[in-house]
Amino acid sequence: MLTTIATQAAAMHPGPWDDGGDAPAFWPVFPIGFGLFWLALLGTVFYLIRRRTNDHARAQAKASDPLAKAQSLLAERFARGEIDEDEYLMRSSTLRNGT
Repeated sequence: MLTTIATQAAAMHPGPWDDGGDAPAFWPVFPIGFGLFWLALLGTVFYLIRRRTNDHARAQAKASDPLAKAQSLLAERFARGEIDEDEYLMRSSTLRNGT
């Protein structure tokens, strides 16, 4: 009798996925979301590496520019009080104009 009841119960219960039927309609969300996550992660890493190398290249270019060095030195001398405002303005305009 117990075997008969178990057999009837198993025949009536369709199983966790409707007895092997179609998968739920939302199943594409997971692989698409997983792929978008990895694309976003790789894009972020690429962006950060690119930004760091560009900043480094810009800093090297600025450090090798003699005009930038001269303006920086002039600003330091003015900040230390070695030259007054009139001399600072005159020399900075001379640097900008190149005369």
